[in-house]
This record gives sequence, structure tokens and C-alpha cells, in this order.
Amino acid sequence: MKKYVPRSYQSFIQEMAVSLPAIGMFLDMGLGKTIISLGAILELALDTFEVSRVLVIAPMRAARRTWTQEPKKWGHTKHLRVSQVIGSKKKRLAALEVNADYYVMNVENTKWLCELYGKDWPFDMVILDELSLFKNPRSGRFKALKKVRPLIKHVLGLTGTPAPNGLLDLWSQVYLLDRGERLGKTFAEYKERYFRCIVKMYSGYPVSTYELIPGAEKKIYKKIGDICFSLDGDDYLELPERIDNYIMVQLDKKSRKRYDYFEKNLLLQYAEGDLVASNAGALNTKLLQMASGAVYNEHGDIQHIHDEKLEELAEIVDAANGKPMLVLYWFKHELPRILERFPQARELSDDDSIDAWERGEVQVAAAHPAKIGHGLNIQAGGSIIVWYSLTWSLELYIQVIKRLLRDGQKDPTVVINHLIAEGTVDENVMSALQRKHVTQGDLLRALRARIKFVKRSLK
Repeated sequence: MKKYVPRSYQSFIQEMAVSLPAIGMFLDMGLGKTIISLGAILELALDTFEVSRVLVIAPMRAARRTWTQEPKKWGHTKHLRVSQVIGSKKKRLAALEVNADYYVMNVENTKWLCELYGKDWPFDMVILDELSLFKNPRSGRFKALKKVRPLIKHVLGLTGTPAPNGLLDLWSQVYLLDRGERLGKTFAEYKERYFRCIVKMYSGYPVSTYELIPGAEKKIYKKIGDICFSLDGDDYLELPERIDNYIMVQLDKKSRKRYDYFEKNLLLQYAEGDLVASNAGALNTKLLQMASGAVYNEHGDIQHIHDEKLEELAEIVDAANGKPMLVLYWFKHELPRILERFPQARELSDDDSIDAWERGEVQVAAAHPAKIGHGLNIQAGGSIIVWYSLTWSLELYIQVIKRLLRDGQKDPTVVINHLIAEGTVDENVMSALQRKHVTQGDLLRALRARIKFVKRSLK
């Protein structure tokens, strides 16, 4: 059990979390969002009694592991009583009746809990970990929490990726903090004030998108700068060096011809079943699958295309000489192909496999980004990442990398390999991820500057 000695930034952020009715902690992974939040719970619920009942809404793995295990690590939080509102309806209802210092629930049950209590909502402090999971204003979880938001006295929003797809993602997250005071009462108002709609052609199809009005970016940063704070791990932690490798994979002539034909005609005939794309979204998805080596046909069966990425992955495995690596896949049919090609591979999906990885017992761990992107400390297991297939989600892309590139990583270098099929939609995805990263980086830099300003004003 450790004695908690907070870093200066942790003390500052905790002070803000206690003094402000709502705060957005846009902190890099490894900077201690959880322990800062636990400190706020101690002060608000057990010292000053400003709040009486605390709820934590988190991704499932974080709810089951992080928020239950973290208090036990520190002397000042070891006595905190936690009740997990997880599992069957019967178990969840029983957990809500337990006398606890805070209750933790997986994000998928947000709507259920809000509807269960309605106007009798009992939690006057809510911690949203991961806040970016509420970025869709049309989602049921956002709409449900929005209804009970007036009944909540303190809100802490935690995330390292507040704007994974651009600043449109900010509105609903900030709304849950301030109920529309800064960015507008409705999403439509926010879009109209700061964005303009444009139409672009993608593979012959018109696609509507929104771009920031000139000068709007700085206005948004200024609007939210008093309640949203950002910190970069590079400024406060001794993080390992990051090395990005972009490995261009050449398709064989036959596969190249099939890919190009399908991209042009949206139809490719096979005896087992045709490949058909009815719109731009379907075309993009199938092209991504083809780039990785297999694709679902019209019957939902798997049609093999090529093994070029598997062969490239084999070279990386051989070159690693036994060092553990984390292989990320996006489509379900990729997992059995990886497991079959590499007998030493194991899917990273449950507590047993995650524990084995952390003990260094798994040489090749295959995982879906959505399953490990939030709430896991798995840096002890290895320092090599391979993106077998890419995701359009910048949020998951960053979150997964930060699972290994964080404080506590034993190796001095984290190597991130991207397998990119040359001349395919893979290149578009990689470019999009890099562009989105620029937008989010600008936001976080602006909010970090705000921290310095607030610190000076407090002196």
C-alpha cells in the first residue's frame, strides 16, 4: 500500500474539482484522473459533506477493475466503500441498496438508471469516466443523463480524448458540465454559431460535413476554458520514447486488380457470393476489409482475398524475438485468421487473459480497440503495438496507444507499427487520424494555457 504524495498539478486539479460545481479533466493517460477524483470524493462527501451520494459512470472494465482496485492502493483511500452497480438487473438493484461511499456503474446502463429514478434521482455528485462516451447528442445515454442533470450538484468529466473527431464532439460533453451555458442550449445552436455545412463527393456520393467558421476555434476554447483543464503527460511524467513505423504492404497483382475493380464498380462476383456495396459507407467498410485480406460477401460469409498483412505481421513477430506485442484488429473475421497463423497468440478479452498479459506470459495478444481502449493499465505486458487494421476513431486510436505509452512502462521505447495496404483506403484512414489529431491537439494546448492563467490568479 502506497502513501499518496500528490504532484502539484494533481493538487491543483483536485482543488478545482472541489471548488467548481462542474469541471472537465482533459488529462493525458497516466496523470492520475482516478486518484484525483477519489480525492474529490473524500473531500466533498466525507470531509465537508457538500454531497451525500456519489455515482461513477465508467466503461465496463474500468468500472469492474480500476474504480474497485484503485482505492486499495493508497493509504488515504483504502477505507472507501465501493458498490458495483453491474450485472443483472437484480444485482444492480441490490448494489444500489448497499451503504457505500460511492457507486460505480458501466456506461451502458446510464439510461436504465436515469429511468429507474427519474425525478427522484439520488446522486448529487456524478463522475463521468470516460466523458467522451457521451459525445453523441443523439444517443440514449446522453439524453437520459441530460434529463437528470439539473438534479446533480457536482459533475466531474474525465477524458484524455475530448474531441476525437473534431470540435463537433464537444457540445454534448460540455453540456453535461454546464447545461448549455457556454456552447449553447442545443446542438443545432452550437453548429449554427460555430460551423458551416459543406458537401463533398466521396466515391461518387455526396457526403455532408461541417467545417469551423474562421475564428470559431479560438472562441470555443475561450468559452470552455474556465471549467475544462488539460494536461499532457510529456510535461509531467518520464514517458518512454514513441516510435511510429508506417509499414506499406504491397498487394499481389490479383488482389490489386480485384480491389480496384470493386472500388470502381461496387460489385465483385465470386462463386460463393458477390461483394456488393450499396452506398459510400458500405464501400468504405468493404474496401478496408479487402485491404486487410478478407471481406464479408452478400451472404455474410468470409471471402478470402490475400495474406499480405499476415505475412508482414509474421516478419514483425520474428523480428521481435519473443518480445510481447499487442496486435489490434477491427473486423471480427480478422481474429481467427491471426490466431490460426500464430499459435502463440491469445485474444485479450477477459480478466484472465489481461492478467496473463500483465505478467508477461502472452507473446502475441490480439485485441479489438473497443475492448481495451478505456480504463485498463496494461503497460506492464509489453511495449510493441501493431495496428493490423486501422480504425477511423481517433479516440480509440489514442486510447489504445496510451495503454502502453504511459507512466509505469518498463521499456524505454514504445514501438507502434501500422500495417497500411499501399494504394488503398488504409492510406485515407491514416491521413484522417493524423488530421484529427491536429484539431484535438490544438484544443488541449489551448486549455493547458488556461491552467497556467488560473494558477497565477490564485496566488
